[in-house]
Amino acid sequence: MIEIEAKVLVLDLDDTLYLEKQFAEGGFRSLAREFGGRIGGPRFAAECAKLLARGTRGNIFDLALSRCGIEASRELIDEMVGHYRTHEPEISFCVDAERLFTRLAKMPTGLITDGPKETQWAKIRTLRLDQMINHIVVTGEWGREFFKPHPRAFERIETLSSSSGRDLVYIADNASKDFVTPRKRGWQTVQILRSARIHAGAASAPGHEADHTISSFDDLQVRMPT
Repeated sequence: MIEIEAKVLVLDLDDTLYLEKQFAEGGFRSLAREFGGRIGGPRFAAECAKLLARGTRGNIFDLALSRCGIEASRELIDEMVGHYRTHEPEISFCVDAERLFTRLAKMPTGLITDGPKETQWAKIRTLRLDQMINHIVVTGEWGREFFKPHPRAFERIETLSSSSGRDLVYIADNASKDFVTPRKRGWQTVQILRSARIHAGAASAPGHEADHTISSFDDLQVRMPT
């Protein structure tokens, strides 16, 4: 059990509070329903899921369409990407995340998440995080150049929460981008490595690793200063 004392608990979203593959697989099914035979229907969704499980990223739609014997025109791919980013998410909390919110119901909270703003806000609303989290920062509202590790999101949380340094703890999954900036600002950091995560999450350079590593929120005890 890792014990941390902090005033504000700040969380990542994807593969931290829910499994990102759940969102992706729901998106594949939504595409199959929306586009039907144009993309191969249910077979397309199944091929996408297989590719995702094998670690394919970036060109899943092109490859799945090819496996279904369909030409992946730029126009079709653009339509599919637009639908995928705006579909109604089929996601739910990891059970240990639900327990975390129950345990820390009185603790001030924040959320920092990268990604297209429409996509991330749809996830947030589906999980009702907008009713549970005090301060939410979706970096996609500012543009990709402000994705982590850019400091703007962390500065924003500090301003909103009137806190700084070790009063804040950030829990996220991807050490390639999530921890280097809050560590430089004196925050405490925790990496959660779920077995079903999409990204490996390894540190890309010295200083990018988290202070602590867990596989479940049940392995973490966060308490407010007395």
